[in-house]
Amino acid sequence: MTDNQPALDETFAGKTLSFAIPTRDARGRIVRLDTALDEILSAHDYPAPITHLLAEALVLTSLMGGLLKGEGSQVTMQAQTEAGAINLLVCDYKDGALRGYVDFDEERLVELGANPSLFALFGKGYLAITFDMTGGRGRYQGIVPLEGDSLAEACEAYFFQSEQVPTLIRTAVRATGGKCLAAGMLVQHLPDGEEGRERLHARLDHPEWEHVSILAGSLRHEELLDTDLSLEAIVWRLFHEEDEIRISSGHTIEKGCRCSIEHYESVLAKFAESERAEMRDEDGIIKVDCAFCSRQFPIEA
Repeated sequence: MTDNQPALDETFAGKTLSFAIPTRDARGRIVRLDTALDEILSAHDYPAPITHLLAEALVLTSLMGGLLKGEGSQVTMQAQTEAGAINLLVCDYKDGALRGYVDFDEERLVELGANPSLFALFGKGYLAITFDMTGGRGRYQGIVPLEGDSLAEACEAYFFQSEQVPTLIRTAVRATGGKCLAAGMLVQHLPDGEEGRERLHARLDHPEWEHVSILAGSLRHEELLDTDLSLEAIVWRLFHEEDEIRISSGHTIEKGCRCSIEHYESVLAKFAESERAEMRDEDGIIKVDCAFCSRQFPIEA
């Protein structure tokens, strides 16, 4: 993408788009979730505040998952609470397969009103982001306080504190008429170190990052949620004055609960027979509940 604005490509709607601005040492991702989001949310009858929160969390997980290299790599985001209405929020992404779940105290949530703050929902909470990498690259996790006005701000803090990568994230959620649409953009500054050299200390005032973050920060919620505006067109609107923008489409995002009888049989096989005996009912069946998809799997002895 150099001199002329590209034609709108609607095939990116509902998918992910990667882009890089080489002269500014920056890279980014955009994602828009529609059908897959409704499928994930439909597993539980979530009230409006939880629907909004989980939709944002799923967008963030998709954005971070799109940064992974290598088939089979996975990112998991967990938010846990101390004295909050939410007990646990967990989402994960693997090769375009996305899932998420929220466990919460319904009575305490009602007491918070219609638009509770992040602190009201979680109290003194913590955000844990785990990357499981294939190809012998191992597993690593970062944990940061769940602070700020949104999950997006907490994720920005994670990248800056745990990975020393200045990051800007924008998310938007709209839930109307039983349908939910959510989208987001993540932009990062990549200093020396991405090509094997020692990484420079992260600087939020780096001239190149200041330039990119100002442009990216002009993105409006309405643009993210405008399904008539392709993801490619959004990138063009923000960065069309740059010398070069490299783009590529990513995975199509789908509901990705990986539960199955075979999966649970393999998990149960790791338990001692005495432990499995305690799990069985009077008919010799072990009933396993999947919180992600709200299904029950009967496993015979």
